[in-house]
Amino acid sequence: MAEISSNGTTTTTGSARAQGAAQAPKRNARKTRVGLVVSDKMAKTVVVAIERRVPHPVYGKMVTRTKRLKAHDEENSAKAGDTVRIMETRPLSKDKRWRVVEIVERAR
Repeated sequence: MAEISSNGTTTTTGSARAQGAAQAPKRNARKTRVGLVVSDKMAKTVVVAIERRVPHPVYGKMVTRTKRLKAHDEENSAKAGDTVRIMETRPLSKDKRWRVVEIVERAR
């Protein structure tokens, strides 16, 4: 709400500013993937292999494509062989853009 003061200038009340701040743009959902930990030799970092099956562009046969991603593991709890769920996050280092959300299954 705008108020007109005695000298003719308009000022906004604090409640109007607070209402505008409450309507911040909604953040998009972050990507999550499930993969296998292939290395845990770094401090607070694990390498997770994500496998996806795609048809071959010419022959149509299903081919497995593997992507190795570095993920942040704050507690150092994930070990090689574990199945983990990772979530996209802001860049944490040169190669790290993911973080471990949960350990789905422990290695046997």
